[in-house]
Amino acid sequence: MSKVVISGYNELEAFLGKEIGVSEYHTITQEQINQFADATSDHQWIHVNVERAKKESPFKSTIAHGYLTLSLLTYLWLQIVEVRNVKLMVNYGIENLKFNQSVTVNSRVRLRAQLESIKDLRGVTRAHMKATLEVEGSEKPAYTAIIVFLYHFI
Repeated sequence: MSKVVISGYNELEAFLGKEIGVSEYHTITQEQINQFADATSDHQWIHVNVERAKKESPFKSTIAHGYLTLSLLTYLWLQIVEVRNVKLMVNYGIENLKFNQSVTVNSRVRLRAQLESIKDLRGVTRAHMKATLEVEGSEKPAYTAIIVFLYHFI
């Protein structure tokens, strides 16, 4: 899969209302879930207790933290696009985030990105990207959100 290369405002603006791309699939492992639990001190059994989850969880397995799936956004975004001629990029915000379904351990997820809006703010580009985290084999995404990036192009 080749990345979309964007070198400035006009090249980004050309994607307005269009899909920019789709990342590769990423498998959510129990090790990754456990590491996220350690990093965030969120050790709720639904995430980390494999045996209990098999018996008591409605999913019959552990599930990824919603914020773990959200934290994959940058990793997956960088598989889709390479933005050049940027002296600084800022994750500015997340709007309308909705977790639509849980992601069970060993699920494969990928990001689908579309440019919703773009604005030049006196030399700083504000881009609103529709982010959809798809779960392989499911019609319902794990989440949808509008991610706001600020790009300071050279």
